Amino acid sequence: MQATIARLCGAALRTLDRWTDIGPLVVRIVFGYFWFETGLAKIQNLDGFANRFVEWGIPFPHFNAALSAWTELIGGALIFLGLFTRLTAVPMIINMIVAIALVVIKNVGSIDDFVELDEVVYILIFFWLLMAGPGRYSLDQLLARALGIERAPSSR
Repeated sequence: MQATIARLCGAALRTLDRWTDIGPLVVRIVFGYFWFETGLAKIQNLDGFANRFVEWGIPFPHFNAALSAWTELIGGALIFLGLFTRLTAVPMIINMIVAIALVVIKNVGSIDDFVELDEVVYILIFFWLLMAGPGRYSLDQLLARALGIERAPSSR
């Protein structure tokens, strides 16, 4: 019985290993689309978004609202495509750190409140993309191949 369970678990793990590259692809597509759509909505109502920056006391509200919205729109599109993914993750992380520092931290009373912030989860996903890259099914991978850039071997 134990040998059968071990054999089945081994087969399941080998099957999952063949599909490892699907995880980053799905996360990138969904997460990238989310940010593209969010940025687009903010750009389409930039005056309203800038007014929120005024309410929050953010300096240069019109400039910073536009910068934030365009960062989300362009960053979301690039992450969706898997193009310049690692580079794109950096301004997206900065955008979330600024959101935490200037807006949402005011509502945080404990470490529990902090770790439950959406922005913290977003930072973690961007950090993962920064460290792990976009995965095999990305324009970054095609570009690297076209330029003859070799990727470091995977840890699997």
